[in-house]
Amino acid sequence: MDGVILGMPGPWAESNYEEADIYTTKIGGIPDFPIPLFYEKPDLLKCDTCRSNLSLVAQVHAPVSSASLTIDERLIFVLACMVPRCESPIWKALRVQKILSNKRVESPMSTSCSKTNWLDDLCSFDVGEEDDDIDIEDLSRALSEAASLNSTDEKQNNVAKPRKEYMSTGQSSRSIDSSIPVLPCFYTYAQEEKLSKKAISESSKLQISIEEYEKNRKDDPDGETYGEEKYEYDSALNADRTYLKFMKRMDAYPEQCFRYSYAGKPLLASGEIGNPGSCKLCGGARHFEMQLMPTLIFFLLERSDDQQRIPLEKFDWLTVFVYTCSTNCAGAEFQVKSGDDEWIVAEEALIFQQE
Repeated sequence: MDGVILGMPGPWAESNYEEADIYTTKIGGIPDFPIPLFYEKPDLLKCDTCRSNLSLVAQVHAPVSSASLTIDERLIFVLACMVPRCESPIWKALRVQKILSNKRVESPMSTSCSKTNWLDDLCSFDVGEEDDDIDIEDLSRALSEAASLNSTDEKQNNVAKPRKEYMSTGQSSRSIDSSIPVLPCFYTYAQEEKLSKKAISESSKLQISIEEYEKNRKDDPDGETYGEEKYEYDSALNADRTYLKFMKRMDAYPEQCFRYSYAGKPLLASGEIGNPGSCKLCGGARHFEMQLMPTLIFFLLERSDDQQRIPLEKFDWLTVFVYTCSTNCAGAEFQVKSGDDEWIVAEEALIFQQE
């Protein structure tokens, strides 16, 4: 996929337990699994620390299309332990997709993709340079205004609403477990990330700062280099450059809750990204697919009650990367049958970048 699709906040659900379908993209609420996952693969949905059931953080309808494979019934679920007493809460990312009996030949995703209720008309676009700066006060004001979105929001026409006519034939009705903490639920709509060519990037400014520092150091009359201090100074500048670029892209779209770019590049908040490891099914490489943004925490806190706030206040990350199998593989031991359909359920990789 070329460029980045942003998950923007739409209306709040009328109830945090509101039922939708597998084509719906949302934050919080109850996961809309196309299969009875709580019965078929219960361990995948439990915290490894306290063994409580995990809560939904994000559900993203994520179809893929390439020259050799098209999968429209494909979802990414990000779940987390929201039990306040859990000392080491666990996060998990699941890839759930229908297994196709025959691979269909389609155009590459960069020029064609399946129409969905949040990715409509966003299949091919270009991304330019970085946008103009936005003052931090503007960012705060924009976040506050965005948090007041409700079901009558003018963006409601673009949002991923529940559509019962698209329910999977194998999907069973959900059973609500009141013991599982549920986050406030709101739907999202897609927006292209379009960045202007006008602004001078913060990284360029920092590069000038580094060059000025090097020049001043060489011109020091005492001829002292202070190697250790230079290392610390340069490291700080490099870290700041990455963080400022992150904030600059945030400032351009301050309401963005997640960024989606299948096989694209993540937006780093710090210099080290970590290793996503290999796919647990096929042993192959994983690639970047999406990342959660800190604005998501802001919106959830706005609607949280006292019990929900306790675990949410432990969210100290700047961004969370989701890496998935680059081949969308399917292993027999991870297959689940529902009606006439077979589905693959695979645990994928999460990487956190902290504040």
